[in-house]
Formats: sequence, structure tokens, C-alpha cells
Amino acid sequence: MRPLQRLRALVAFPFGRKSLAAVLYGVIAFPLALVGFVLTLVGLLVGGALSVTTLGLWLIAVTVRGALALGRLQRTLARSLLGLEIEEPGRRAGAGILGWRRALLGDRTGWRAVACALGTPFTAVFGYAAVVIGYVYGVLLTLHPLLKNWNYDTERAGDGTVHRVSLEFFGFQVDSWPRWLIPVALGLLLLAAAPWLLRYGLGPHRSLLTVLLGPDAADHRIRTLEETRAQAVDDAAKTLRRIERDLHDGTQARLVGLAMHLTMIRELIGAGAAPEQLLAVVDTARGNATQAIADLRHLVKGIHPPVLDQGLDTALATLAADSALPVEVTADIAVRPSPAVESIAYFCVTELLANATKHSGASGAAVTVTARGGLLRLSVRDDGRGGAVIGAGSGLTGLRTRVRTVDGTLTCDSPPGGPTVVTVELPY
Repeated sequence: MRPLQRLRALVAFPFGRKSLAAVLYGVIAFPLALVGFVLTLVGLLVGGALSVTTLGLWLIAVTVRGALALGRLQRTLARSLLGLEIEEPGRRAGAGILGWRRALLGDRTGWRAVACALGTPFTAVFGYAAVVIGYVYGVLLTLHPLLKNWNYDTERAGDGTVHRVSLEFFGFQVDSWPRWLIPVALGLLLLAAAPWLLRYGLGPHRSLLTVLLGPDAADHRIRTLEETRAQAVDDAAKTLRRIERDLHDGTQARLVGLAMHLTMIRELIGAGAAPEQLLAVVDTARGNATQAIADLRHLVKGIHPPVLDQGLDTALATLAADSALPVEVTADIAVRPSPAVESIAYFCVTELLANATKHSGASGAAVTVTARGGLLRLSVRDDGRGGAVIGAGSGLTGLRTRVRTVDGTLTCDSPPGGPTVVTVELPY
């Protein structure tokens, strides 16, 4: 970038689209927080004073409902102006008017919104101050030579003479153009630093909104369990459909062919056919029986590999020996995990090695697995071209879904050019 372009970019940065959106948020957030604080505090105090009556409970419920509406507005503003995505928390629902009041008074989400309404003025003030210091004073100081007629004050001496008093910096009056460079330079410095001042000034406010207006740990846990349960049900349904399809299109068809050939053999024997003709039909029937057995073994292996009965380390060594890539396996399993965790780990390695063989162009791979302290940690590394991303159709999304069914995690580190390292952690 040329020096002139850099200068233009530096000058335009404080007034870019994102910067001005953050300025607008900083200006709006503090007055909005003050209004919400006053209304919420008054509602709680009056409702608490009248809590011995039914009216007090209704007033508190309405206050909580207002805090929820305020929180929704704050989430919308933060998303639109700051790009801050705050997931909407779940809420309790009540049937009827009394159920509505009971749900509001007993819902953690509503009271967290109340806490947010009472706390936001103390965090939004930093963003407001950053706007005033960085932008307002920055503009005024930068334009001081043009605004000097408004910046001067007047004072009248004893003889009636009017003197113009200019700005002062450390005892020096800014009353001539060389000295005007002082406020102009300070103003430009403030404008250049204004976006960073605003970003750090809004930091506590962003954190408060995220903590109090988003789902708490319990809600997040419940939502994650609901998602993983639904994904597990879908995965089980897909597995059943795959088994039915494989049985119908493969094994069943071969067994039907075997039965037909046995019938042909019986008819040929009854008709006194030549031994060569009988042997040809017997060989065909035997081939169908052999292939049916192989199909059944492959199907059973896809459900639960029998080699896992000997332990995960043995199963991974067998899998590495059958892989098209040279695979080095390092296993340190102090305590054997549960069969479900072993099965998930085995299928993760199977899928990851298949991806490395088909897509990465790798010349080799390494599998490391440790199981200690109730955590099985699995790492698969290949020296391929890299660029693997979860959710980009690489099969990693399905693995992450399977891993999450047991509260596990899957991470992928795959920079362009490689290497690709996929790490799976499974509690057991």
C-alpha cells in the first residue's frame, strides 16, 4: 500500500462504517441503560413495598417482563451495531394469566435480565465516555482554528476594555497559528485512537450483556443435550436404514440366489444331469454363499467391530495394518474405557484415516491415543495438503455429532499446506 493510501486509510478509519456504528451504539447504550435502570429500580421498589398485596406481585412481574423486553432490544442493538451475537435464552411458559405471572416471577432468565438492567448503566458509561473523549473532543480540537471564535471567552478589564482569552495548554495561550498546531495535533491523535478507546470502553458492557442476556450454563447444557439427543436419534435411524438396505440389496439377494441354485441342483440330480453341469451350479451356489458370509461380516463390522473385544489398542493396530497409508499407532491406555467410548474412538480413527487417504494426498499418518483420569484423548495426524474444515463436507461434522453424544469434543487444526491434526476427547 502506498504512503498516500495509508494516510487516507488512517484518516478514514475512525469514520468507517463499523467505527460509526460503534459510535452510534455508544451514544444510544448509556441513555437507554439509564432509562431501563430507573424504570426497573422504581418498579422493584414500589412492587416490593406493595408485595403484601396482589398488586405488588403484579407490578414486580410487569417489571421483570419489561426487563426482558429491554434485554431483547439490547441484544438487537448489539447485533446490528456491534456484530455481537448473543443467543436468546430459553424462557418458562405459563398457562393463563396466573401462570404467566408465576412463570415470570420464578424464571431465572427474567431475573438475570433485571440484573442486567440494573448493571448496564455502570458499564455503558465507559463507552459513552470514550465517544465523548475520542470523537467529540477529537473533532473540536482538530477544528480549533476554524472554531476559535467560539472557543474564546471574554473578560472585561477595569477600564472597560474587552480582552479575548484563548485556550491554554500548560500555561501557553493558543492565540496564534503556530500554537494552533498543539490542539490540532492532539485532536488528530484522539481521533486516531478513538476506535480503540471505544472498543475497550465497550468491553465491560459487551461482557455484561453476554453473561446476563445469553443462556446460562444450565440452559446451554440442556440445549446441547437436546441437540445431541436429536442427532443421536437421527444417526441411529440412518444406521438402521443402511443396515436394512445392505441386507435387502446384498445379503438377501445372494441368499435368494443360493436357494435358486440349490433348487436347480435338485432338479438336475432328478433329471440325471452330467456331473460337470452339476459341479458348475454347485460352484456358483458356493460363491454366493461365500459372498453372503463376507457381506454379513462387513455389516457386523460396521455395527461393532469384533476386534474391539480385544481392546482399543489392538483394534487400532489392526486398523492401521489394513490402511492404505503407512500408519504409526501409539497407545497408552491405563484404564480401559467403556465399550461405547471405544466404539466411537474406533470409528473416528476409521473415518479420519479414510479422509486422509481419499482427500489429503498424505503419504503417512500417525495415531496417538491416551486414556487416563477419565478422559480418552485421541489424535490423528497426517502430512497431507491441509485445509480441512469442520462443516465443509469433509465428514468431520458427522464425527463431531457422534462425539458430542457422550459429551466429547472434536477440534481440527489444518492450515493450508498441512499438516492436519484432528483431536478427539471423550470422557468415560
